[in-house]
Amino acid sequence: MAERELPQIYLVTPPAFELETFVPRLSAVLDAHPVACLRLSMAGHDEDMVSRAADALRETVHARDIPLVIDSHIALVERLGLDGVHLPDGARRVRKTREALGSDAIIGAYCGTSRHDGMNAGEAGADYIAFGPVGASGLGDGTQAQHDLFAWWSDMIELPVVAEGALDVETVARLAPITDFFAVGEEIWREDDAAAALGTLIAAMG
Repeated sequence: MAERELPQIYLVTPPAFELETFVPRLSAVLDAHPVACLRLSMAGHDEDMVSRAADALRETVHARDIPLVIDSHIALVERLGLDGVHLPDGARRVRKTREALGSDAIIGAYCGTSRHDGMNAGEAGADYIAFGPVGASGLGDGTQAQHDLFAWWSDMIELPVVAEGALDVETVARLAPITDFFAVGEEIWREDDAAAALGTLIAAMG
């Protein structure tokens, strides 16, 4: 049996940031570690602000052959030359989004802790399924995506799976054998040296 490859890093932006300071921080992380994808995930819904951020980040990541997906805003994908969209509401909009964006767009679905929702999203045309949070978090209702969910998925389903939410060294080490990607965001951006913080998590994969 072939040895399983280590998971890849799927980077997520902070919910709010200043472009002038964030772009250099992002560049330092991208230059220090291999990153498979970047998700623009802003809490605000000011179209001009989101668009300016997307333009700046697209230039930064595309120069390194890294795709950029945006959280939720399907209508901005083609307009801003982005690579796809991350849907935070499970399988609900996957099929219509696939029809709207076509076969080349990356479409991901966050399915919380629901195996059923993940399977439905996959059948509807998602390119990856994200489950979480995988660590202890005071957000939401406190429910965590358990080890068994990732173990089952990696055994039974070919569609890539992403582990996200409240990651730490112990969680990364535990899930590394059974996930394809780790979505890493605030875990590193809240640290002074984001590249070093990401390096610590990567080292935990084994």
